[in-house]
Amino acid sequence: MSEYTQISNNDCKELLLPDRPHDSHKGTFGRVLVVAGSHNMAGAAYFAAKACYRMGAGLCRILTVKENFSVLASLLPEALLTCYDGDDPDPDVIAEAEEWADVLVIGCGMGTSEAARRILSYLLRHTDKPRVLDADALNLLARNPSLLKYARGAILTPHSMEMARLCGCGVEEVESSRAKIAHGLAKRTDSVCVLKGHRTLITDGKGILYRNETGNSGMATAGSGDVLAGMIGGLLAGGHLEEPDPLRWARLGVCLHGLCGEAASEELTEYAVMASDLLDAIPSVLRMKINEERQDHE
Repeated sequence: MSEYTQISNNDCKELLLPDRPHDSHKGTFGRVLVVAGSHNMAGAAYFAAKACYRMGAGLCRILTVKENFSVLASLLPEALLTCYDGDDPDPDVIAEAEEWADVLVIGCGMGTSEAARRILSYLLRHTDKPRVLDADALNLLARNPSLLKYARGAILTPHSMEMARLCGCGVEEVESSRAKIAHGLAKRTDSVCVLKGHRTLITDGKGILYRNETGNSGMATAGSGDVLAGMIGGLLAGGHLEEPDPLRWARLGVCLHGLCGEAASEELTEYAVMASDLLDAIPSVLRMKINEERQDHE
């Protein structure tokens, strides 16, 4: 049997949440830099950053265009904010933000301008820290394939259209060969691929390709992917000292994200779920997961 056909259900029961020792402080649980948002796209940065915090990250810093400062400072006062000129970002500002971080979440609503390309190029070339590359980071990689070699070790989270751009094929081909294409991208880039959609696939291109069984149609809504990127980033931050294993945290993040969709839909119906409802569901889903882990240890 070919490697990419080895698909198992990922109910995440064997995947434990990052440990939270009693003698800890905010630095213990990691510093996440969320590089996200562009003019009129502050929401993507908000969803990703708040999801990082909800998943237990100790500190979250948003690197975004200066137009987003007021709205993000109001929406998420817990986040640190570093802003840049969307037409001419200061390289020193980008470098200092990268040096501060333990984990990077890059691309949500970032846009595909020349300035965004320069920022992504710098971050890919100058760090091998754990990274989640989503949305416009993937679109920029598709337009600049020479940068893909610098994505080694990252978690790539494309939906079918973004995957089609990355692979230079049609969406129909992606949908008809999801396992093969996800495995191929992960292997070619030496990364973890999370191919989003109905029954999201997760693979590092080396071993088993996991198929997630949680979630529902209520999650097909604007901002849902931003929440997922932030959730995975928060898990990476919390687990960066314990186990810097991107495949583990990607699997767990996808599963919990789906459970958030199920929890939100139970209250609101699948028609009415919005990305903010996924954020609101994170605490109850984590409580359920924590209780399961405690029962397993009793």
